[in-house]
This record gives sequence, structure tokens and C-alpha cells, in this order.
Amino acid sequence: MPACGKSTIGVVLAKTMGMRFLDTDLLIQEKEGILLQDLINTKGNDYFKKVEEYVLRSINVENTIISTGGSAVYYPKAVEHFKKNGKIVYIKVSYETIKNRLQNITTRGITMAPGETLKDLYDKRIPLYEASADIVVEADGLTVEQTIEEIIKLI
Repeated sequence: MPACGKSTIGVVLAKTMGMRFLDTDLLIQEKEGILLQDLINTKGNDYFKKVEEYVLRSINVENTIISTGGSAVYYPKAVEHFKKNGKIVYIKVSYETIKNRLQNITTRGITMAPGETLKDLYDKRIPLYEASADIVVEADGLTVEQTIEEIIKLI
């Protein structure tokens, strides 16, 4: 989900573990030369999803902490690629936490169906995250450092 802390935690975790860090949203923006939301607005959700899946499946995951976009769980072959080469960590936070952290969902580069709300998206994705994850870290109320400690304990 957006605003769960993936990128912030990922950067610090990678430094702590002496690994490199990749944010797939940034890779997509670099590949396309445009911000995620602008890409979705100009080329549509279907095009964005094709690009996102391609980027996810082409990443060399060795010795790397990767922050994926929240929609990564929609691509079974990408999930399989990550599971085969590492561990998938789900940073679990409540809907209320995400809602409070998000300033403006319409500028975040989130693919949503017409009329879909953040709550709809949350309810749809949570079971997918739980099914895909090798490790689940309950991060509500934890600091970045505490969340990282939990991840390190569990991997």
C-alpha cells in the first residue's frame, strides 16, 4: 500500500545490512521519463501495469532491498521472481495509518479503477499482500528503527 513506509524503511534497512536499495516506482519514472501519475493520466492504467510488470520481472534482486509499488502483488510472475530470489516482506499498517499519511492520493501514481476509494483498494490488496509475503511485520505504532529491527529478526 502507499504510505506504509516501504521506501523510508527500505533505504535505512539497505544501509544497515550493507545492501543496495531500489525503488521500482523510481525505476519506472526513469524508464518512461515521466512521473508515475502523469504516466497513468496520459497512457492509462493498462499501459502503466505493463511497464510496471516488465520492470519488476527484470530486476536483479541479488543483494538488494527493493521497494515495489503497492500493485506489485497483481503480477504473479513478478511475485514468483522475488520469492525465488529472496524474501518478500509485508509492512502491515492499518487503513487509518495509511489514510492519515497520504496527503493526496490523486498525485501518488496509484492505479485505481474509476470510482474506487482508498478503502476499496486497501481491502482488495491486503489479502494479496498476506498471501504473497514470506514475512509480515506489524508496523503500526513502530518507529522506522523498530520496524527494521523486527524485519532483521524475522529474516
